[in-house]
Amino acid sequence: MRETRYWTWHIFAGIIILVLLGIHMITMHLDTILGWFNPVGGGAVDWDNLLARAKLTIYAVLYVVLLAAALYHGLYGLRTILFELGLRCGQQKFVNVLFVALGICLFALGTWVTIKFNIIAQLA
Repeated sequence: MRETRYWTWHIFAGIIILVLLGIHMITMHLDTILGWFNPVGGGAVDWDNLLARAKLTIYAVLYVVLLAAALYHGLYGLRTILFELGLRCGQQKFVNVLFVALGICLFALGTWVTIKFNIIAQLA
């Protein structure tokens, strides 16, 4: 039952990634057709447009959600692949602890950078 719940979260994280990467692709790569997310005009990666989007807290929230979903989806998928190789019980516990610690550290770092950039953009 526990693995079913983890697998369900894995699928849910994949759906979140699909939606948020869709928004990212529209924002970054369809800027000439759909310039909705470029308030200053010009290209999507122009510094003024980047700062304008960075000032919006919703973008920081969406990036943190995308980070969480991508980390969970990727690490759980890699964990599943490793477990299918036939790891022993002790090795499985080590992989679990390692991936949880790695995921928490990467999430904390990514969240800190996102929040810091949002604060810096607010001051600019």
